[in-house]
Amino acid sequence: MRQPEEILEQYWGFRSFRPLQKDIVLSVVSGKDTLALLPTGGGKSICFQVPALMLDGICLVISPLIALMNDQVSNLNKRGIKAIAITSGMDRKEIDIALDNCIYGDIRFLYVSPERLSGELFLTRLERMKVGLLAIDEAHCISQWGYDFRPSYLKISDLREHLPGVPVLALTATATPDVVNDIQDKLLFKERNVFRKSFARHNLAYLCFHEENKYGRMLKICARIKGSGIVYVRNRRRTQEIAGFLEQNGIKTSFYHAGLSFEQRSERQQAWLDNKTRVMVCTNAFGMGIDKPDVSFVIHIDLPDSPEAYFQEAGRAGRNEEKAYATILWDETDLEDLRSNVERSFPTIDTIKNIYQALGNYLRLAIGSGEGQSFKVDLNDLAKNFNLDAADVYASLKFIEREGLIALSENAAESSKILFTISYEDLYNFQVFNNELDSIIKAILRTYPGAFSVPVKIREAELARQLNMSKEKVIQKLDALVKKNVLSYFPKTDLPVVTYLTGRLDKSRVKISPEHYQERKEIAEKRARAMYEYVTNKSECRSRMLLHYFGENTDERCGVCDTCIEANKSASGETVSLRKKIMTLLQVQPYSYIALTDLFPDDQKQLVISVIRLMLDDGTIRLGDDQKIYLK
Repeated sequence: MRQPEEILEQYWGFRSFRPLQKDIVLSVVSGKDTLALLPTGGGKSICFQVPALMLDGICLVISPLIALMNDQVSNLNKRGIKAIAITSGMDRKEIDIALDNCIYGDIRFLYVSPERLSGELFLTRLERMKVGLLAIDEAHCISQWGYDFRPSYLKISDLREHLPGVPVLALTATATPDVVNDIQDKLLFKERNVFRKSFARHNLAYLCFHEENKYGRMLKICARIKGSGIVYVRNRRRTQEIAGFLEQNGIKTSFYHAGLSFEQRSERQQAWLDNKTRVMVCTNAFGMGIDKPDVSFVIHIDLPDSPEAYFQEAGRAGRNEEKAYATILWDETDLEDLRSNVERSFPTIDTIKNIYQALGNYLRLAIGSGEGQSFKVDLNDLAKNFNLDAADVYASLKFIEREGLIALSENAAESSKILFTISYEDLYNFQVFNNELDSIIKAILRTYPGAFSVPVKIREAELARQLNMSKEKVIQKLDALVKKNVLSYFPKTDLPVVTYLTGRLDKSRVKISPEHYQERKEIAEKRARAMYEYVTNKSECRSRMLLHYFGENTDERCGVCDTCIEANKSASGETVSLRKKIMTLLQVQPYSYIALTDLFPDDQKQLVISVIRLMLDDGTIRLGDDQKIYLK
């Protein structure tokens, strides 16, 4: 078996691993079920990609994030490692081709969205594959306590019956202690085995400001902090509005949301990655799977719904370990919105059932049909046709998804793809007798090599430019090649995709447990309360609050968040003098709390007590097991 460092250097150009990465790799290759907790930007993908290349067989990677899957497949292929993805937006024929390549080809990584796991087509082919490793990304989705629980993840444990002896590696960036235990139980770990990197980000300053003039404060932050940044907002309209404001004030800015076309999103994302655009104003549709190490600041103009969402989004700053800032700007309206967003996310059970029925009618699906099929759905058109509230439609479909009836892929837009279905020799003969299609075949072969083994991404506009014809004409020629059984052509879509995980049910058979409904709502309310307490806090270290939320207990203050800065400001005059005296005394010996305060005059004791608390908070001194105070 090859050494981990050898593979790391060959394919990624690194000579050493980040902290914990090698420990995780060695745990996996020794055959142990492993849970890896690494914060955003901690290098999770390396932890399964390296051991997968050390083990025999294919690595089956389960992930709910289509954009992330596509990015990782693209990056692996660029490194000469063959990888392929099966997502909710693919039709049966495209899936069939992909699975055949995994059985008969030299594919090393198969990425699968969780809703595809229980399909008969997938399970039948899985038994013919040689799988060496099962990797589960975003593993918190398997837990009902996780902030993005997905019932389709519960089917992963069934795979273990089909893959006896295959080790499991579960990875996540955000998990509370309850979720950590639940992940291992749900995935049938043979024994507890957790590798946990501290969630502390010492280079990242967490800041919260109660601010009436958010735009003005945002502009000051952009002017004061050099480098690229992200501004998160809740709705699409605001992305354009705020981007326009920043542009008017001389800051090169773009905006991003799921309603833009695939080409627009790709171009804007690339311009930001290349530093041609300095600031991206976006909804939470932006950021997943994007590895830009030099982000200097992240600003939240609107409040996230949970500490988990905030921690991931804020964590996109400072991945290069340089000083960075994560700032929330809030006002009283935000606090009201935080409460009301939970209510809006939980329409009544009757409303949810009615919208499930409306979806089936909109798609003209017969009762009992549709299982495993994917459909493009214009949610606004659905709402308009059935006189529904658009917000209720979206929230209800998300709840129906959590109940395991459908999967909703909001960002299913991918590049168009093609795959030649005949051999190179047969293609040459075809060209000889079909001169009208010869030019487009040559353009494809010249621009997109490799289309004989796996579906490759294409851009119709690029082919049109090369051939000096319209994009519509290119599509006509591609369709002609499909009709002549020369290639398979999978056009892209920009609409959300709904995949039915069961056959369509009659409304009367849609069972939504009131107890489960209430439980999910209470979990959402608990997260909203935690977010409320985080932003309104004026004394507790913000980094420490986040660490405590994720089960990491520490007495140290970060010293750089806004509450720590305020605490440091108060350490002046007599306070500074008392700190020095306390440190001098503790250099000689430790003291109990009472004994230490008794060394000072009565008129100073209250201030001494405050200083001792501050010094305990900032880590200058510590309380020992013997209840004595020590100089740290």
